[in-house]
Amino acid sequence: MDIFSDTICALGEGPLWHPNRKQLFWFDIIGKKLLTRTKAGEQVWSFDDHVSAAGWVDDRQLLIASERELFTFDVDKGTRTHVAPLDADNPVTRSNDGRADPQGGFWIGTMGKGHEPRAGAIYRYYRGEVRKLVDEVTVSNAICFSPDGAHAYYTDTVRQRLMRTELDADGWPTGDAKVFIDLREDGLFPDGAVVDSTGHLWNAQWGASRVACYAPDGTFVRAVTVPATQSSCPCFGGHDLATLYVTTAAVDLDSATDPKAGMTFVQKMDIKGQAEHRVIL
Repeated sequence: MDIFSDTICALGEGPLWHPNRKQLFWFDIIGKKLLTRTKAGEQVWSFDDHVSAAGWVDDRQLLIASERELFTFDVDKGTRTHVAPLDADNPVTRSNDGRADPQGGFWIGTMGKGHEPRAGAIYRYYRGEVRKLVDEVTVSNAICFSPDGAHAYYTDTVRQRLMRTELDADGWPTGDAKVFIDLREDGLFPDGAVVDSTGHLWNAQWGASRVACYAPDGTFVRAVTVPATQSSCPCFGGHDLATLYVTTAAVDLDSATDPKAGMTFVQKMDIKGQAEHRVIL
């Protein structure tokens, strides 16, 4: 993969390709920053609290998840507006992985700031309501959706299993989630994920320097090597949605042995992703 940004993120996460602006946004959760890059160069916004994931609302506004709320952020004006509380009374947790679903909802996972066991959860924001979907999560990750909107995927990284759940017409889970991919025998830890236009799931695997592709039936297809150990989250973008972007993390690594840790990478692919779905407020 080529380097898209050589800015070192302690915990790069949440890459989002805005389909209207044709622009990549991503986060440094530990650094409490939102980043983007255009032809004019790189731009960084700093916050007082941890920010981790976003969905797009319109041409200017993102819905951003922080450690205590969901808020809209106007990327042209640099202003924020409160939308809904998120674990606002729990000082232990912060937001982590999240993504908009095809029905216009926004799923967001939380986790303990110190990786406290089962301190987090997965929530869904939909038309003004925040509802808890999954409880007792240690490290929420891999939130993504099938192209037809019939299934959602997620993981608790420490459990090493990617889960799949069926969704109703409004995007709410129906029934119990089932194991989609079990990575325990391979010793792999699933981090962020995205589903391409053909229904294949692409999963960044923490500590494994790769993004692995799985068919809709869970079969391993191939892997893209990432030139940093801690790959954290992929997304598809570019004008034809055939470019793969991957964030990574530098936290707990020695820059002498992993000099590209924390950079954001890019690679042209032979398949296309889905356009990121719009969040309906």
